[in-house]
Amino acid sequence: MNLKYTTTRSDINQVTSSQAILNGLGKDGGLYLPVSIPKLSVEEIGSFSKLTYNNKAIIILSKFLTDFSQDELKSCVNKAYNSKTFSSHKVTPLHILNDKCGVLELYHGPTSAFKDIALQILPYLLTNSASKNEDTRTYVILVATSGDTGKAALEGFKDVPNTKILVFYPIDGVSLIQKLQMVTQLGDNVKVVAVEGNFDDTQNGVKKLFSNEDLNLKLENINHTFSSANSINWGRLVPQIVYYFDSYIQVVNSKKIELGDKVNFTVPTGNFGNILAGYYAKEMGLPINKLICATNSNDVLKEFINTGEYNRNRDFLKTISPSMDILISSNLERLLFLLSNGDKELITNLMLDLKNKGSYKISDEILIKLKDIFYADSATDSDTINTIKEVYKIKNYLMDTHTAVAYTVYEKYLQATKDHTFNIIISTASPYKFNGAVAEAILPNYSDLNDIEQLNAINNKTKNPIPEGLKGLDKKIIYFKDVINKNEMEKTLKDYLNI
Repeated sequence: MNLKYTTTRSDINQVTSSQAILNGLGKDGGLYLPVSIPKLSVEEIGSFSKLTYNNKAIIILSKFLTDFSQDELKSCVNKAYNSKTFSSHKVTPLHILNDKCGVLELYHGPTSAFKDIALQILPYLLTNSASKNEDTRTYVILVATSGDTGKAALEGFKDVPNTKILVFYPIDGVSLIQKLQMVTQLGDNVKVVAVEGNFDDTQNGVKKLFSNEDLNLKLENINHTFSSANSINWGRLVPQIVYYFDSYIQVVNSKKIELGDKVNFTVPTGNFGNILAGYYAKEMGLPINKLICATNSNDVLKEFINTGEYNRNRDFLKTISPSMDILISSNLERLLFLLSNGDKELITNLMLDLKNKGSYKISDEILIKLKDIFYADSATDSDTINTIKEVYKIKNYLMDTHTAVAYTVYEKYLQATKDHTFNIIISTASPYKFNGAVAEAILPNYSDLNDIEQLNAINNKTKNPIPEGLKGLDKKIIYFKDVINKNEMEKTLKDYLNI
């Protein structure tokens, strides 16, 4: 079956999976998604038990990317996930904390963040898609990042033929380690720019560039076109479905559950892409009971899941889990499309309300469906620090701030529901990426140390190895020092491309 793709907003011509990946965002501003969701039986899921991560990935991706051959998918997967790119042979190893909870570590890739899972494979999917469609254009990859996507995209796309990548990040909205990872990036086709503003400012700016008709014409004239490495691109989201199946099989193989038993996933959530991949896994047939949405003090998603009202008209708070400092969660649009049975007129109107009024409200019918699958709560910065401290003290396990937000919310969920279904916490980053907060949690003299000293002190205390990509960051050459106003993003792009 050749699975076609549509957008969330209008009945434009359906496209193939490779065309959806190339386009990134629909011309109508909508997000691409498949017209149907492929299914897997429990028996088929059980057959994964002896397969490698790569073999699981090939099977699951083949269900969605039906215009790719098996050989093409095998090539993409094996180039993305190997001993050179991932420090764990399992790619996404599960650490069992106790009989009812495990932590899925998604940070063993080159940039020590979960975005590597998708952004190591996306460049290969993109270049294969271009070849398949006889497309010789240069792809300009535009990225808005709250920290992790930027570096992971830069690392994935550096020196990839027929691509250029421009990353915008909020100047005070990323950790020092994240910033150093980006501004020291090597590659002849990369550029990194700081924006005076928050993540939502950068994300809105990138969306405006995508929909700027005059700009698109100028690109066309020089045989260039836009694409995205953010999770608005289906090619970024679909590889994330794989680790939900992989982690489930790891729990089955550990004998903590039997095949067919349901599990919960607790996911630190900002732009809603990671947890949406979990929803797709559930709809495919993975036995999932609840998807627990964990937010920090920017708790717009908690309010939405609990009340049905999405309202970004609130103060934007800077937290110690900056990758979740987001008030506009782009991938929620895909979920609403699915929960409303593909009501494109409704989605268009909701997104217009969000753009014009900063809020929207869903019907009670959709809210009931939402709450049947999702649970949401939040954690403050002090909750997060306490969790890092207590989990390390009691279980000798070190987690980053985003993972600690998820663990905090998982404990709140347990208290509120008494649901002891086996729970998988999605761990999205190495603790060394947010060493300031981790140092505060476990080191008595953390305030006397600078960021790099904190990194080494954490290593000395815990013996957790510092990831290779984070070593010596302070000694690397800084290549990118530009700081711009959010209204200068278009000019910056034009200067970069000489148009």
